[in-house]
Amino acid sequence: MSSKILIVDDDPQIRDMLQIALGQADFDVVQASDGAMAVTLAARERPDLIVLDIGLPEMDGLAVCREVRKSSEVPILFLTARGDEIDRVVGLEMGADDYVA
Repeated sequence: MSSKILIVDDDPQIRDMLQIALGQADFDVVQASDGAMAVTLAARERPDLIVLDIGLPEMDGLAVCREVRKSSEVPILFLTARGDEIDRVVGLEMGADDYVA
């Protein structure tokens, strides 16, 4: 059984690129384009990993991380263009397991 990864990014090109790469490595991939969809899919699909962008419409990645952490210990990796130290610290304090900028 393949591990399932939830990719959350508002940029469809990034989501598709990650889906192709992870699919070639035999991961099952689920995509979400916004924060609300991410929270719903995290609960329904029970992924083994969430790859999460911070800059999402309506509900940002930090809020998604906080919401998911209320009910799950799934590993969360922030993959984002925001590389400032404060963004990294806040992301990790919200419950992310790692932060890649």
